[in-house]
Amino acid sequence: MSTPGTLHVDLSGTTAVVTGSTRGIGRAITEGLLASGAEVIGLQRGTDSLGEGHHPLSVDLSDPVARASAISQVLADHEVNLLVNNAGITRRHSFEDFPLEEFSEVMAVNLDALVHLTQAFGRPMLARGGGRIVNIASMMSFFGGVQNAAYSASKGAVAQFTRSVANDWAGRGVGVNAIAPGYIATEINTALREDEDRNREILGRIPAGRWGDPADLVGMVLFLASSAADYLHGAVLPVDGGYLAR
Repeated sequence: MSTPGTLHVDLSGTTAVVTGSTRGIGRAITEGLLASGAEVIGLQRGTDSLGEGHHPLSVDLSDPVARASAISQVLADHEVNLLVNNAGITRRHSFEDFPLEEFSEVMAVNLDALVHLTQAFGRPMLARGGGRIVNIASMMSFFGGVQNAAYSASKGAVAQFTRSVANDWAGRGVGVNAIAPGYIATEINTALREDEDRNREILGRIPAGRWGDPADLVGMVLFLASSAADYLHGAVLPVDGGYLAR
């Protein structure tokens, strides 16, 4: 199993913004970036810090006014070189019973916030002629899932948004790519892991034979943040234990 920072990428001098930086995948990514020498500004719930180099900023990402305020605070004091749009939520219902306010809530965090932050932090990157944006997509970027219409819609949109913005920005020095995690053992997937039948079905399709760990995503983020990914644009890269191969 991978350990944050083991790719040995030197990100000294890099300032990264990571949404949802203290839980699940976001925490592992933040720890990996810190271990590689980056400074990390966490746009997150609460003010928990992961230690030296991590600068938490509490913000409700579903609120466009709160997002705009946080963006202004960050840009006033920092030159952001890397944005990792990680934060995400889900709500599960059969669609005929799906409360539309919950559908909108999922889209606000998973898509609207990602779009807003990409534009706001991307503009200064374009002006400087360099920067990296990494969006966290999902297996639901490729298929529909079960009782998961809002999450699937949002993550499908993230994949297409990533490709479209890459077309606009690749020739201007800003790399825009996405990672599509497979089934990762985080809080958002607790219900699936506790459902014996569904858990057995999922594991039966993963060639690696296990759920992913958040640390399994770290190496890919470090790669995308490094000069090794200079010619990679608009990719949606599965990190799924082989799930899509079966």
